[in-house]
Amino acid sequence: MFVLLISPQTFLPVLGRLRIALLAGGVAIAAYCWDRFRRKEPLAPMTRELWAAGALLGWAVVTLPLSEWSGGSLQILADVFLKALIVFWLLRVTVTTLGRLRVVAWSLSLMAGVLAVNFVQRFSANPTASRVFGYGGALAWNPNDLALTLNLILPLTVALFLVNRRPLVQGLLAGLIALEAGAIVATFSRGGFLTLATVLILYLRTLHRRGQWKWVIATLIIAVAVVPLLPAGYLTRLSTIIDIQADQTGSAQERVGDTQAGLSFVLSHPFVGAGLGMNILALNDLRGARWLRVHNAYLEYAMDLGWLGLGLFLFLLAGCIGTAARLRDRCADLPPLRELFTLADAIRISLVGFSVAALFHPVAYTFYLFLVAGPAVALPSVYTAETRRLLVGVDPVNARDNGRSAMTAHSRPVTRFGPDGKGNR
Repeated sequence: MFVLLISPQTFLPVLGRLRIALLAGGVAIAAYCWDRFRRKEPLAPMTRELWAAGALLGWAVVTLPLSEWSGGSLQILADVFLKALIVFWLLRVTVTTLGRLRVVAWSLSLMAGVLAVNFVQRFSANPTASRVFGYGGALAWNPNDLALTLNLILPLTVALFLVNRRPLVQGLLAGLIALEAGAIVATFSRGGFLTLATVLILYLRTLHRRGQWKWVIATLIIAVAVVPLLPAGYLTRLSTIIDIQADQTGSAQERVGDTQAGLSFVLSHPFVGAGLGMNILALNDLRGARWLRVHNAYLEYAMDLGWLGLGLFLFLLAGCIGTAARLRDRCADLPPLRELFTLADAIRISLVGFSVAALFHPVAYTFYLFLVAGPAVALPSVYTAETRRLLVGVDPVNARDNGRSAMTAHSRPVTRFGPDGKGNR
């Protein structure tokens, strides 16, 4: 994840020749597989989300010969989509404890801080520029992509803030939250604004339901207070979300036209589309050669892989959101699992945010979704490990399974066993 987001090879070109991302992924896969082999254990429990991802990959491979440009589809498959799925799988199989989940949240938050600081500096140095490009890494160079990256990580930073009690740590996290939100605004990304608004509304709803009124009031006060501090022209750009014809750059009108062309293509090609990543060629045929992808991840899947491809993607996305929501609900009334509840809710909010952002970003096959989907599908393993640790920590003698699988903890509250053998929930 560090290589993907921070891109050290941008500053040290020698690292690019070493292909450190491939090296890190290869070593991780080899180490994990060797560990499973040595323990004589299966590589990974196949959840429905992993099956959906595997089916999506399989369908992409099956449709390669039918692609409008098979070589281009194969390149996208090997260079982007397959690597994103490997990251998804690695996060699923390695994030097995609360400590590891916490490390992922902290790592992403700190790296997002680096991206945000860099962008704010660029923005401050070019206050008259219409748009400022982001960090040198591939995932954050385009300002829209930077806004998406920060929006997906922001809920994790908020979760860490809510569960920490040390003032210095809270101060650091509050600064990161302000930097991430400020950078999202400074990108002038309309999709970024809508995603940020979604994240804000979902968090306000969660805090309201949990009775944490001080954070609700503080958030609303800050949101109102920063309106006069918004960059010049920001509200004008946001107004083009509704008044599309007012966009003087022409990008809003162009995207609406591409969306309409994409929908017509999907209706006429329901079973097999243009091929993985080849919606560019399909749009060229429909509205002239502009060599631009459709700015909608759902339409990308539908145009490239047909309705089946879109259905598999929706099943994967809905499954990840559902898993995070179920784990959040299981932990909601268990004080010992407060941190896991907060992180699970943050992951759910990130995934819902992505489902909104996907309407405006051509990110169907890249890493953005899978950086948060991986921890989402890992949550059941984390929950099992935590409940087992809590049960054993209460009374190792009476907290043994008694012939029941540890997975039964998923369907009932944690039980503390007393000396008399009776359980108190």
